[in-house]
Amino acid sequence: MPIYEYRCAACGHQHDHLQKLSDAPIAQCPACGSADYAKQLSAPGFELKGSGWYQTDFKKSGAPAACPAAPDAPPPPCAGSCACH
Repeated sequence: MPIYEYRCAACGHQHDHLQKLSDAPIAQCPACGSADYAKQLSAPGFELKGSGWYQTDFKKSGAPAACPAAPDAPPPPCAGSCACH
């Protein structure tokens, strides 16, 4: 269920309400009883963090890019078994 931020224009009371999408907007301020209680536009409260969501959900198709290496460079510590070799 989404959380909506409401603010009263009459008294300035501000509160977050947990409501279903199908619920009607709250029309009356719980602090003063005014009918000037309205939803506010606010930023969503979540972040996508970590490396897993990008790798599995939005990865571009195609072959992985080759690792640039000098011809006389020693072999990498992974011995060529990782995805970049």
